[in-house]
Amino acid sequence: MRAYRHHIRENLLLALDTLRTHKFRSFLTVLGVLMGTTTVILVASLIQGLSQQMSDVAEGFGTRTIFIYKLPPFTFNPTREERLRKPLTYDDMLALKADCPDLEDVGVTIFNWQPPAPPFVTVKYKGQEMVDAQFFGNTANNFNITNADLDDGRLFNEVDDLHRRDVAVLGAEVVSRFFVNEDPVGKTIVVDGHNFTVIGTLARRKEFAGDTTTDRRVFIPYYTYKKYYPNVKDNFINALAVPGRMDEALEEVKATLRLRRHVKPADPDSFAVSTADSVVQQFNQIISTVALAMIVLSSIGLLVGGIGVMNIMLVSVTERTREIGVRKAIGARRSDITWQFLLEAMTLTGAGGLIGISIGWLFSFIIRSIFPSMPTTVPVWSIITGFVVAVSVGLFFGMWPAVKASRLDPIVALRYE
Repeated sequence: MRAYRHHIRENLLLALDTLRTHKFRSFLTVLGVLMGTTTVILVASLIQGLSQQMSDVAEGFGTRTIFIYKLPPFTFNPTREERLRKPLTYDDMLALKADCPDLEDVGVTIFNWQPPAPPFVTVKYKGQEMVDAQFFGNTANNFNITNADLDDGRLFNEVDDLHRRDVAVLGAEVVSRFFVNEDPVGKTIVVDGHNFTVIGTLARRKEFAGDTTTDRRVFIPYYTYKKYYPNVKDNFINALAVPGRMDEALEEVKATLRLRRHVKPADPDSFAVSTADSVVQQFNQIISTVALAMIVLSSIGLLVGGIGVMNIMLVSVTERTREIGVRKAIGARRSDITWQFLLEAMTLTGAGGLIGISIGWLFSFIIRSIFPSMPTTVPVWSIITGFVVAVSVGLFFGMWPAVKASRLDPIVALRYE
């Protein structure tokens, strides 16, 4: 065992000495491996960071919250069946509240739906304009269901809703646009041409990739919204499951809505139901497609790098034919020659992998520093995978040159000039 370790150490030192002797050639040889490894690290860091951020955002709305809507989330090109679906109604919300014992509470939001998202409206205050706000009508309990935290003032209540009062609750981004140096509570703002008195503001929610849409919202009571927009029919229902009864609550929601919407047993749901976990899963499915494309591109880089390693190792075998003959003449075995060249190829690609990992980590750090809203976290598994794959490329593509070197006839090799 000690002799075996000695041979490995000796061959490794020979490989490192060869790299030092031919620095520039070695760098060009592993450039493809370096780029492939860098891509793997960078993509993995972006995916890890974005996935974690999406998870935090979704869970911020409540781990017991159930989202019920006409179209599934992330629907950018709805099918004909989806476009023709009937909107959810206020009566659907009442039915869920009455017929689903595993729901603790049910609320509803109404808005002007234009796929893939509600359109922006203009908000005005003292000559200032905000053209990228969103406008919703809520039942009073919807704030509690979606874990919205009050920052200042109060939330509107059922009495405000019943009397159709012109009051509004503002998201944090709306407040920061208009009320930097003054208290917004009690002020009158103009939303889409209608005057509303601000009675409260919401705390800032966690952002996803710098998107502040959630905080650029203005909420008014449900029936107040209906007063100004009687023809708007799209409703978004939020429900709160009883603790520990999420699966049962989901089944009750689906059964109730299928019955109300006359969905045949063999037909799929004509509505969408999701939770924080399912939203994260759907998002991960989307970015996994992007990740797959990037992995294919990085694999091309690794393949090119591997071919380069094989070519340079074949050249190295030719250049060192006499050296191989001398080593065999003084007792080196075929396995010693094979491992000498295999370790050289693996050291070459391993060094390229380490450089690629370092560059990928550096890019990740730079992105996170310049764009704080773009989370990048380099996972340990990506570092290990990147290094193992890089070394494996050297092992695979160095096999042929190593075997070729080990099969050289020592007498012929010694005569080689």
